[in-house]
Amino acid sequence: MSQDLLDRIDQRTRLAGHNRLALLLFRLGSRQLFGVNVFKVKEVLQRPPLFTLPQLPRAFAGAADVRGRSVPVLDLARAIGHDDEGAGEPHYLVVTEFNRSVQGFLVAGVDRIVNIAVEHIQPPPELGGDCNYLTGVARHQGELIQLIDVESVLAESAPRGSDLGTLGPLPVTGGPREVLVVDDSRVARNQIRSVLEQLGLEAVLLSDGRQALDHLQALARNGEPPGERYALVISDIEMPAMDGYTLTTEIRRDPALRGMFVLLHTSLSGVFNQAMVERVGADDFVPKYSESELAQRVTARVNALR
Repeated sequence: MSQDLLDRIDQRTRLAGHNRLALLLFRLGSRQLFGVNVFKVKEVLQRPPLFTLPQLPRAFAGAADVRGRSVPVLDLARAIGHDDEGAGEPHYLVVTEFNRSVQGFLVAGVDRIVNIAVEHIQPPPELGGDCNYLTGVARHQGELIQLIDVESVLAESAPRGSDLGTLGPLPVTGGPREVLVVDDSRVARNQIRSVLEQLGLEAVLLSDGRQALDHLQALARNGEPPGERYALVISDIEMPAMDGYTLTTEIRRDPALRGMFVLLHTSLSGVFNQAMVERVGADDFVPKYSESELAQRVTARVNALR
């Protein structure tokens, strides 16, 4: 393993251990700041020429040649319905990698990278409009930052077919039939719930790690062992209030929770994940998003409880 790769792993795990998130800040118009997780960003370029590709979804502005690779490109402001009169044409391309794919987002301007404590990130207001594409809001040096749910943007702009096929419910055993799902993306929560329902399991859905930890600790205080209620916890990594790494660490620290099975479900590049899983004490991880792979891991866990 190269020293560069080791350094990048260590950078991620240091941030995770301190419940912090590095954000690339950018603008879609002249005023509002938006942010995306730095570790989803491969590079930022001046806007390159765009060309068309056969069967490219209509929501895409075109494709760009990035280092010899054809990368589909979305105009992010147009994709989320963000109107800013006089903003003009976007001048930068943010090339991202997540959910096992590479894509670019056109933005008006790129600002800087900041490091924010996850506990300072709040859920977005329930106001509709752009908020459908937000995972959280935060303030940095007096400015409001809106965190874009790029997973939802991509899922709605380029709907993908399922790789799951037909599933039957798992045999009923004496073990728990509920799964705690923790993810700040509404698209991801619904995808996971669909898989679990086909397996005959019930999903309890929460949107951040703090909610999940409070819920599990409340069960324990009330005399209901969380490990007897939930077959496993499926947790996203990047979330407001408390990220998935910190949630896993807190579960392992709590004597009433430490035996719970934790599966981290991440859209980040898979090359880093095994090191992170080992660092925080999770039992497994599944890169987003493969329904069949998620179903296989959940099935293996439930069968192990027989």
